[in-house]
Amino acid sequence: MKGLKKIFLLLLTLSLVMGSLYSTGWAGEKFMKDDPVAHGWSAMDIIFARPLGIATGIVGTAIFIVSLPFTIPTGGVADAADMFITKPFQFSFTRKFPDEDM
Repeated sequence: MKGLKKIFLLLLTLSLVMGSLYSTGWAGEKFMKDDPVAHGWSAMDIIFARPLGIATGIVGTAIFIVSLPFTIPTGGVADAADMFITKPFQFSFTRKFPDEDM
């Protein structure tokens, strides 16, 4: 009986957490321009997301160079370059600011 009680409490807690996350998704409203939370996400974008994108692009360039012996024979050099180099640098440099879709 004790094990059933623990499982019940765990499922109840999990359902409450998931329900609260799901209900905020149901609201479907974008952040207002004066919303301080939106400004916080913009700061997180500048401070963390874009530098991480640059670092990912640099690491991706190294991975791309290492993977060249495997991608040249198969003809996947363009796809590998797009995945490892182009997309991370586009994420960092060509995305509009503030990005409301993030």
